[in-house]
Order: sequence, then C-alpha cells, then structure tokens
Amino acid sequence: MGRIITFLVLLITTAITAQNSEEAQVKLAVDTFFEGFHKGDTTLMKSVMIDKFLTQTTYKDKEGNGMLVNEDSSKLIQAIANRPADQKWDERLLDYNIQIDGTMAHVWTPYEFWFNDQFSHCGVNSFQLFNDSGNWKIIYLIDTRRRKGCQE
Repeated sequence: MGRIITFLVLLITTAITAQNSEEAQVKLAVDTFFEGFHKGDTTLMKSVMIDKFLTQTTYKDKEGNGMLVNEDSSKLIQAIANRPADQKWDERLLDYNIQIDGTMAHVWTPYEFWFNDQFSHCGVNSFQLFNDSGNWKIIYLIDTRRRKGCQE
C-alpha cells in the first residue's frame, strides 16, 4: 500500500512538473516576442513566430459597433522594423493565462500600451502557439483595444 501511494505521488509530481515546464516554455516564447517588440529586434520576434500568420484587432467604433481589422504578421514586423528611433512603444503585460493541450497552447495576456511614456490604451492579447519539434511558435494573434475601463 505504501509503495502504491509513493508511486502515485511521484506520478502526480512528475506530471505537474512537466506541465509547469511547458508553461514556462510557452511564456518564454511570448516574452521573447515582446522583448523583440520593445527593442525593435524583428529577428528576435521572428525566432518565436511562424513565417506568416493572421493578426487581428477588435474594438468598438464611436457608435459602439464591433470592428475587426485583419492583417498579415509581416505588416507588424514592418512596423517594428521601421519604427522611428524617437518612438518608445511599451506594451506592459499584466498577467498570463496559459492553456496547453499537446502541441497547441493558448496565452491570454491583459495589457496596457504606453507610447513615449504616455498611456495610450489597454486590452487583451490572445496568442495561439504551436509546438514545432520542441519549439513553441506563435501562429495567431488577436488583440482588443480600448481607452476606457483600464487600470492605468
């Protein structure tokens, strides 16, 4: 009986450790993306992205209607690469909610965006990632943007 309990405790501990390790790797991919974003280092960003994927932004227009903007990830990369040196973009992630199932992960990150040290907007990023032979890669990104209801 004691051996069975010991075995079960080891099995559960191993499973929790493996899950925490995967979550850490997924979080690292998102953190690497934003490290590149803040530094203007598109090579670093691309290291955790597949070649091209859809990026979307959703928000409410002045009349309160839902809007959805679709873009290719290359447009984001171009914006980062061509950002003027006098512009500081600071996207502050407030939390991470990471869910993983096999080779797929979802990361939900509420954020505040600051432009040249001035609050601009807040929202949530929703990342989809794929485990490509042990490397987590961002395959999809959608975010919300709003100026009201923020924590700043």
